Amino acid sequence: MQVGQNVKLVRLRDRVSSGIAGKLGKIGVITGYKVLDGGVGVIVKFDDNTSTWFFEDEVKAV
Repeated sequence: MQVGQNVKLVRLRDRVSSGIAGKLGKIGVITGYKVLDGGVGVIVKFDDNTSTWFFEDEVKAV
């Protein structure tokens, strides 16, 4: 996964707010990375200008 790459949110590992859950199936752009205890997550920005981070297995390249 690289910055600038389009990805689709395909699953959610944890319980999240309804706003984030509504992004399931949506396409966004990777804008950065987040260092986690168990690896690296990606920060995804969506068309509505919201952004949040996800584990790499929650998104799929499109």
